[in-house]
Amino acid sequence: MTHGTRLRALLDTGLMDRLDASDKRVLERRADLAGAGDEASPVDPRGWWYAVPADAYEGVFEVLGLHDRFPCTLTEGADVEDLRHRRGALPVFITPELDGWRLVFGNLDSVVGVDWDDWMGTVERLSARCGRAQMFFMDGAGGSDIWVVAEQGSIRRRYPAESDPEWIGTPLPWEEPGADDEDFDGDGPGVEGTAGAAEACGALSVDPAEIGAGTRVRGHGWLALSAPGIGHEELGLLV
Repeated sequence: MTHGTRLRALLDTGLMDRLDASDKRVLERRADLAGAGDEASPVDPRGWWYAVPADAYEGVFEVLGLHDRFPCTLTEGADVEDLRHRRGALPVFITPELDGWRLVFGNLDSVVGVDWDDWMGTVERLSARCGRAQMFFMDGAGGSDIWVVAEQGSIRRRYPAESDPEWIGTPLPWEEPGADDEDFDGDGPGVEGTAGAAEACGALSVDPAEIGAGTRVRGHGWLALSAPGIGHEELGLLV
């Protein structure tokens, strides 16, 4: 029986909701040991995720309104959007530390919303609470490609693209300017070659598709719910 199977069995029976503080510390230790024994592998955030500094991730629970967290490994949390939920308590996954960052994904369209102001407001609030925050969004069907870098509550750099890309803020050091453009002035549309989210995430924090043996993984992750007091029973069942 795999680590993920054991965790889902614990969830399905509802035992997770009847554990005391000592039992929960044992679960954290279990997740740490299980994660240390697993080789890190790529994850698929389904096109939308945040990244925050690993040592400041506690702010994610507050900003996103997450509750009733429980510890899990990277592998156990990766399929967060395939887990059942009850009464609107949607699960969100905060990964273990990955090269100094933690990624946040799963059901964000419901937890955060799908309006532009929701997206930008959330990454700004995350950066105010965590010091720094990044948002990545890719919708191949709709043609959207967005990445945002925010610090201390304000957006520093933003790249949204549907047909023509738009740049907001000063180019970051890893971005390649359009040296062949005679009108290039160091900012704005002259920044030819500015990467989309699939490439920018690796330069800025962690590329989910490139997580592997070379990724420094520390600690365990968390699955948390978007509503309090609902409990975890049946969460482990796949939809």
